[in-house]
Amino acid sequence: MKTSGLGELEAVLAVARHRNFRAAATELGVSTSALSHAVAGLERRIGVRLFNRTTRSVSLSEAGAQFVESVAPALSSIRMAIERAGSFRDTVSGTLRINTSAGAGRQVMALFIDFLQRYPEMKLDIVTEGKLIDIVADGFDAGVRLAETVPQEMIAVPFGDMQRFAVVGSPAYFERRKPPRNPGDLLAHECVRMRMPSGAIYQWEFERRGEALRVDVKGALMLDEPAMTLQAARAGLGLAYLSEWNAAADLQAGTLVRVLEAWTPPLDGLCLYYPGRRHVPAGLRALIEMIREQADARRVKRRTRPVQ
Repeated sequence: MKTSGLGELEAVLAVARHRNFRAAATELGVSTSALSHAVAGLERRIGVRLFNRTTRSVSLSEAGAQFVESVAPALSSIRMAIERAGSFRDTVSGTLRINTSAGAGRQVMALFIDFLQRYPEMKLDIVTEGKLIDIVADGFDAGVRLAETVPQEMIAVPFGDMQRFAVVGSPAYFERRKPPRNPGDLLAHECVRMRMPSGAIYQWEFERRGEALRVDVKGALMLDEPAMTLQAARAGLGLAYLSEWNAAADLQAGTLVRVLEAWTPPLDGLCLYYPGRRHVPAGLRALIEMIREQADARRVKRRTRPVQ
């Protein structure tokens, strides 16, 4: 990172976003010391303190808040101008910052690998977190989430595959308990409960023939991570509600058994989404094109699959 000019401004905005020098340094790919020196150098030259620092926290000063509010749009315009100029290059290059959940990231990781192999001058900075954020305010070019969670003002590009959820349990569990025949039966079962990133307890969702239900299941174990939920279900601790993608290998191997399948219809799947009011960087346009190519290829494959 440069120690003057745009580099210092990028440093200030990163610290303002994270309220943490270490996290900001990780985002920018520099050492914490280099970032601290850049911010301190800018503060010395303009003669005001932009951040209030203690051993435990970092917060914007009044001057810093006004500075960031003024500088952020200007720096965004400069980045946009650089991207537009760069779009005339023969090769696609630069860095894309993408925010997603860990589960969605695992599902699309193969696409990201293909993208970097096709465009070796590109870099991807993938940040995973459960909570849905404002990708514009937090400095991301795009996000990847389930279609139903994408903010309305964003442009969404579907990955092509629908998503389904599955209620699963181990064979050992079903040796002790009769499988549920409808969602209401779950109240008599031990279930692995799920905590959402917001902190709310997830109520299992079902739908059949236009009838929609939510069930606040009961159970001794509450988790917030799919891999741990799978482990608990395999061990016979209770029924679990997971995406088909997470449960597919266990269902195929027979280590988990699915129930209530008629009550979990397909839903709109993952989308890449980005703000429509901004210039779309060349790298993001290339990634969008790859997503559409792969979606088209899957549709062609389904149409040409031979009848058994």
